[in-house]
Amino acid sequence: MELIDLSYEIHKGMPVYPGDIEVELENDKKVKEDGYSNHNLKMGMHTGTHLDLPAHMLKDNRYISDISLNYLSGRAILLNTAGQKVITVKNEYQDLIKKDDMIIIKTSFDAKYGQEEYYREHPVISEELAEFFVKKEIKLLGFDMPSPDQSPFKIHHKLFENNIFILENLCNLDKLPELEAFKLLIFPLKVRAEAAPCRVAAEI
Repeated sequence: MELIDLSYEIHKGMPVYPGDIEVELENDKKVKEDGYSNHNLKMGMHTGTHLDLPAHMLKDNRYISDISLNYLSGRAILLNTAGQKVITVKNEYQDLIKKDDMIIIKTSFDAKYGQEEYYREHPVISEELAEFFVKKEIKLLGFDMPSPDQSPFKIHHKLFENNIFILENLCNLDKLPELEAFKLLIFPLKVRAEAAPCRVAAEI
């Protein structure tokens, strides 16, 4: 068994969604001067690899801290959609994807992480594919880009309205098997918020 880390490192100056606050990570106490070390962190909940709940865009009372870790682990399937600007349904998805699966989409757009175009020119998920996921009753959709859509965020709403959580800004998806089930483990901060940074791993 091997765990593949699918999450970005949190550090000062890391990429943030346009308009979000910059990450502040300060080492304010040092062993040499103070006898111990301490860091302080200030960041938005939608920075780096993070999990979004329906409350991000809908009236919903659940916080990240309300969600069981058991719900955030389980069977996952990787779909390779590299090169597609609009990601659509393929015939092989029909029998492959089961109820309560967590679907991970590899666009390979993580190669642009840290560049302005990462946020402005990323692929989008078609309404047809979103509807397919709803009918399949998946519980989570993740990908190696910052969003499944652009404003006015119809895909966000479609997924959230059907209780499908969204996992954004994944990396290292090239290390995962394609069209083959594996176990996904998601550990968000236990915070009373609509989203949270996560450590995400695939068990291979």
